[in-house]
Amino acid sequence: MRIKNLNLKNFRNYAEESIEFSEGLNVVFGRNAQGKTNCAEAVFYLCTGVSPRCKRDKQLIRSGETCAEISATAEGRYGNMEISAKITESGREFKLNGNKITKNAEIMGNLFSVFFSPQELRLIQDGPDERRRFLNVSISQLSRPYYTALSRYNKILEQRNNLLKSRDLDTVYDSLPIWDEQLCRYAATVARKRAEYVEMLAPLAAKAHSHLTDGAEELKISPEKKYKGSEAELEKRLFDELSNNYDRDIRLGFTASGPHRDDIDIEINGTDAKAYASQGQTRTAALSIKLAEVEIFKNLSGEYPVLILDDVMSELDLPRRKKLVERTSGLQTILTCTHAERVLYGKEAKKIKIEGGAVKR
Repeated sequence: MRIKNLNLKNFRNYAEESIEFSEGLNVVFGRNAQGKTNCAEAVFYLCTGVSPRCKRDKQLIRSGETCAEISATAEGRYGNMEISAKITESGREFKLNGNKITKNAEIMGNLFSVFFSPQELRLIQDGPDERRRFLNVSISQLSRPYYTALSRYNKILEQRNNLLKSRDLDTVYDSLPIWDEQLCRYAATVARKRAEYVEMLAPLAAKAHSHLTDGAEELKISPEKKYKGSEAELEKRLFDELSNNYDRDIRLGFTASGPHRDDIDIEINGTDAKAYASQGQTRTAALSIKLAEVEIFKNLSGEYPVLILDDVMSELDLPRRKKLVERTSGLQTILTCTHAERVLYGKEAKKIKIEGGAVKR
């Protein structure tokens, strides 16, 4: 899979620009604050419907404008496709080959992309929210049923939490089993899909980490151990867990167990990476997880995703830079940096210079 071209209009600091990409390594370079990351962000947004940098779509609109437009032509195993997004302050509209996409779930799975930037260190350093976010975005690209189950789970969870805040305890106790029956159906799908994904991710991430560190470090990733078994077994287990903790949840005013509270264990050389890893170890572990994600996309979809590496090279030492460049062979990569010559190490690439939100030709 590859992006042939990207068209931007009033997106971030771009007034209007068209960028052509090669099928191999594309180095988007220039001074800081010129729009390199904005270009990378636009590609990922078209692939996933989410920004890796902000939560509100209206932040993507160029200052002083009322709407932004992004479009791209891409080529995959099923031929060429055109995908576009129009973003306004009140909403957004996606189109695939000119046809309007009416459901968010249908945005995912048309173009595959893996995004890595220095901010992805949060995957290791921050709380469980960041690791769940990573799993949700990655799995949703591969599985629309997962995205649908996750969306419905979150909606029902919100209603359950509102119910728990009610002072009418009789109504609360009578209503909870009804909500829980629906909640656990979707929770089981979410939990099982995540466990399956982490089981695929773990050996691939360990292999990538060993390569980047020349075998000096061992990375181990483990899913929640309580979520083993079939979806039917998980559904019953989750229902029992919720039923046995009504008093706790009412006292707290929210649901204290379920997939929305999950985490994954990450260890380097047998030590908890979240608590004890150095900055360099954290960076390499996060990058290894992203490289493993690339391989999962290839294994499950039959083609590599677009790999986006945003300002990564400045954070790595020379040996790891070279090893990372080696790993980009065979897939389209969009790499942003300040100096193109410092990251190529003899590898051929298309160089795209950005100045002030425009391609310098």
